[in-house]
Amino acid sequence: MTLSQRPTSCADVPGYEDVVPELDTLVSNYPPPFIYIHDSGAFKVTTNVVKGMLTQLASEPSPGPSSTSSGETKICVGFADAICSFSQRLLFESLIHSLVDHDPAWEDGCADWDGSAEGSGSSGLGFRWNENVDSFVQGVRAAHGYLSGKYCADATTRKGKNAKGKGKDFQYEGVRLVLLVQRAERLRETMAEVLVPLARLQELTRLDLSVVFLSEVSWDNVKPPLGAAPDPYFIDIPPLTKENTVTLVTSQYPSLTRQDPKLYHSSLQGLYSHFVGIVCDVCYPYTHDPEELQYIASARWPGFIKPIQEQRANRTNSTTDNTEETDIEPPSEDVRVRLIRLFTPSLSHALESLYPRHTNASDWAAANEPQADLLSLPPMEASMHLGTANATAKGKPGAPSNNTSLLSHLPRLSKFILVASFLASTNPAKSDLRTFGRGLDEKKKRRRRAQATLKPKGGITKVPQRLLGPSPFPLDRLVAILGSLLEENDADSRLPAPEFTIPGEHTEMEISRVSIYSAVQELTSSRLMHRTTKPEVIDGPPTFKCAISYEVALALSKELKVSLPDLLWEQLS
Repeated sequence: MTLSQRPTSCADVPGYEDVVPELDTLVSNYPPPFIYIHDSGAFKVTTNVVKGMLTQLASEPSPGPSSTSSGETKICVGFADAICSFSQRLLFESLIHSLVDHDPAWEDGCADWDGSAEGSGSSGLGFRWNENVDSFVQGVRAAHGYLSGKYCADATTRKGKNAKGKGKDFQYEGVRLVLLVQRAERLRETMAEVLVPLARLQELTRLDLSVVFLSEVSWDNVKPPLGAAPDPYFIDIPPLTKENTVTLVTSQYPSLTRQDPKLYHSSLQGLYSHFVGIVCDVCYPYTHDPEELQYIASARWPGFIKPIQEQRANRTNSTTDNTEETDIEPPSEDVRVRLIRLFTPSLSHALESLYPRHTNASDWAAANEPQADLLSLPPMEASMHLGTANATAKGKPGAPSNNTSLLSHLPRLSKFILVASFLASTNPAKSDLRTFGRGLDEKKKRRRRAQATLKPKGGITKVPQRLLGPSPFPLDRLVAILGSLLEENDADSRLPAPEFTIPGEHTEMEISRVSIYSAVQELTSSRLMHRTTKPEVIDGPPTFKCAISYEVALALSKELKVSLPDLLWEQLS
């Protein structure tokens, strides 16, 4: 079970102790005509908490607005998802069908609700209520009349108990409609013309009605222009604290136990709580979403408890009595601390692969499964084994985090720019003329063969620049090195251009195109290059740093047939 399958009782959800009573009080007494709920941190959890609270209100009568009245108000809720409802008809059908609890049947031709008591087979409304906004308003009025007749017409003939447990007649004063639209920001992109009618739906229908928008985007980025829509009642969900996040993820352990009793045994719940705390410590700077944290924990948990299961299996096989599942003992403190130390570094690798969905949790768990008898290995050997498994799962044993397999999608020109940026960050600026310069009558570059080591007068060996880290370079220097690389290694692959007669003229035109600068900007946004000057600084050309390693630059140069070692000013033997 995931956090999206949370039960409808949401009064004690950690982190929502103030939000749920506020929304409950509003909807039960005097709801505003338009409510906007904004949450950008844990949107899925907020969605299910709000839906669960509204469903719980709809399942029981609510006190009427008048304190002297003996009647109560029946709340009916309609739901719609703006992602699934990508047209007006789908949006209107989702709201009204969920409002009147109508499920279109295939045997009836998936007919829409027509206003009859059964939803089909009679004359009903006599018109199509999902054609446009006007017909939708009439459909909402018809749904309100249908629900009023269902819950209020024969109230005197039905006996029972109210929400307070006192026996009396079920006599409802009226019906209150609540329409919840999830992902409301999508309406501005797909059907902006319905934003204003939905925000003013109470004015148009003149009913006891409230529209609730739930979005992870603020209202300022969604609202129609020119003040066409009224200002809503704002409810901003505060960010979840780390303690609340851990509690939310850990609260799902009983449901996981029912799904897989071997993997999520009840005796391991304390260890799981500690494990979730470690996952939050590693991943919390990057994501606060409990759904994402639980997804990462589900991928690492099978490998985390595999040594414990192996120890229990060996202990069971060594005894004559059959040990039952309920006899599993939690690991000792020493084993728990050792497991945390071994598996904590792998959580960052899980975050890098699972949070952007480069792979799924099952495949990642299978690729990073620890070897048998992990706890019997020496601590250093066990750590090296897990580190090798993580590097192998990323594509290459011992490979850096920016693996070349992730750069295979880049255009050929962007790969040349990356190689040029590596050379600009590694070679000193004074070496460009001797490394990339060309004489008047030369057909080849005069390349300086790098020495194995460079010893200054003091006798101390100088550390190569590529081992010290990248140094910043201006944009015009990058373009100049790029032009030299293209002229020497890419001129033969171009289409014939007889209009260019001067040597190097075609390359000069290529490096002056706007596409070069847009490619640099794209590589910077992809974190393959770093801009060292502030964007608002316009005095002089911008400066950058290369963000790829020597191994990645060497692999790209081999693909482009560029001799990278010959172009490095300093290199090791």
